[in-house]
Amino acid sequence: MEREWFFSLIPLTIGVVFLAFGAYWLRRASALRRVGVTAEALITRHETRRSDDSGPAYFPVVAWRARDGHECEYASTFGRGVVGDDFGVGSHVMVQYDPENPRRFAIDGWDATATVARLFTVLGSALTAGTVVALLVRLLTL
Repeated sequence: MEREWFFSLIPLTIGVVFLAFGAYWLRRASALRRVGVTAEALITRHETRRSDDSGPAYFPVVAWRARDGHECEYASTFGRGVVGDDFGVGSHVMVQYDPENPRRFAIDGWDATATVARLFTVLGSALTAGTVVALLVRLLTL
């Protein structure tokens, strides 16, 4: 095993990074489900952000009244390339927000953060475990 172990560091590093990213976002989503408060919100507009690689992404801006009575209006952290009829301007949606920090919220049916986090966690776990197994087999058969 001369230089082969060096090349196995590539999928191992990618796997660990994906696993860490996925675990971090799953933990945040779980915390929001645990302490979050549900409120009815109104989509007031969409922020449009463009990147060089793809077309525009639309981030709905929602407004709601918090449990303590103050008005909140924030843009979603999750954007999509297409806005469906259910999420057009003027649509009523349900949000789940952190009462301590209302900027942390999720729009029911729009935010796919937990799904993306699960995907990253599964891919990261598979890459990490597969690389570790391959390295162990390689070391044991020397």
